[in-house]
Amino acid sequence: MTELPTPLREALERSGLVEAGARVTGEPLTGGVSSDIWLVEADGRQVCIKRALERLNVKKVWHAPTARHASEAAWFRESGTIAPGNVPKILAHDRPSGSLVMEYLPPEAYPVWKSQLRDGIVDKTTVEEIAGLLGRIHAATARRPHLAEDFDSDLFYHLRLEPYFAALAEPYPELASVLQDTIEQVRRNSRVMVHGDFSPKNILVGPDGPVVLDAECATWGDPAFDLAFCLNHLLLKSIWNRPAAARFEAGFGQFLTRYLKTVDWESAADLELRSARLLSFMMLARIDGKSPVEYINSEQEKVFVRTIALDLIRDPVGSPRDVADAWFAKHAQILDEKGPSDG
Repeated sequence: MTELPTPLREALERSGLVEAGARVTGEPLTGGVSSDIWLVEADGRQVCIKRALERLNVKKVWHAPTARHASEAAWFRESGTIAPGNVPKILAHDRPSGSLVMEYLPPEAYPVWKSQLRDGIVDKTTVEEIAGLLGRIHAATARRPHLAEDFDSDLFYHLRLEPYFAALAEPYPELASVLQDTIEQVRRNSRVMVHGDFSPKNILVGPDGPVVLDAECATWGDPAFDLAFCLNHLLLKSIWNRPAAARFEAGFGQFLTRYLKTVDWESAADLELRSARLLSFMMLARIDGKSPVEYINSEQEKVFVRTIALDLIRDPVGSPRDVADAWFAKHAQILDEKGPSDG
């Protein structure tokens, strides 16, 4: 165990979770790139405390305002009223240090969804529960437009729109105009509370259903962003575990179908159209943007993703289903040429 950094110890003191001046030890937790996260013993129980980093731990230079802790707290607060069993309990929000303290959920009882997908476990019930939860939060908050006041849209630009879309103009200058149009599309369609990082790495598969973590990128935004963000992972992970491609294809369809059943705040067809557009850029961003996925390493795999993404950008389709059809129609080429992934 290591002594907790002073700002985090002081945050626990201000929150009343430890006595003033007490020596507090903990264990730094790994897995994320945007926060300093510790597991500590406080008031007789294990809790997590996290503080946003100003520079993210990725290869390309990526700075982000640390004020995002307020957006995360707001997302957890509202989601906790909508789906209290599907987010961790927030024990304290210490604004001076920009820290959140929350309950610790042990991995033996709450495995990370990303780990299951890595192993080719694409459980239909889990997929539909997660999709339904996302839709439930979107639908509920669409009826609470006053929540827009709790979020800073500039933060979302720095955390998501710039590193995922605007940054692609450097390797692909010919796409600069359409990338800017895509950013404006997202801004024009702000109508629900968006998580912003609805990724398998931030979702635990708990005994009573999924639990969503890490809402640092939360904003009042376009629901199509969250939908495309998660669907993109189901595509990319079919490269990580190529023999499970058929299960990922089925899971993609199950997720989309379940989510669309919740859409009553706008035309589902309009949302699908925007999601399909975002999905093509997100594919490309996870290869050539500021936050590439760590498990697609071979040039052949990268070319596969780039080729499909650029084809879809040049010739847009109307639904994420069309994106998946294009992806999995060519997916077998990877299997035939390379065999099972080592990832």
